[in-house]
Amino acid sequence: MKYDNLIVKAIEAREKAYVPYSHFKVGAALITEDDSIYTGCNIENCSYGATNCAERTAIFKAVSEGYRKIKAIAIVGDEKNYTAPCGICRQVISEFADKDIDIIIVKDKDNYKIKKMNEILPDSFTKDNLL
Repeated sequence: MKYDNLIVKAIEAREKAYVPYSHFKVGAALITEDDSIYTGCNIENCSYGATNCAERTAIFKAVSEGYRKIKAIAIVGDEKNYTAPCGICRQVISEFADKDIDIIIVKDKDNYKIKKMNEILPDSFTKDNLL
């Protein structure tokens, strides 16, 4: 499958999560327009509001390196359930991705679902709304 490596990278990133409060590890891996891969994990803070999700960590790393376009992103939480991106992560993904990119929601390396961005965030608010 064309996303095998991306899924493995998301699973590896999950193991780096800093989650002393929730103990709920999440990992993400994205691929940019030139096939570079960036990973992220969730990073908690005792104030909770300062916590950052895995998806946004990966996106912000890519953006800080000059990338502005995501081709696909894989997200993995615990191995018992599929963990979809939260609402704010969906909004951030939509800022840097087309509406038809693949969102790979992973349970484990052999079990995943592929959704399109416009499925998980229909009628999204984008820069076009500001014009």
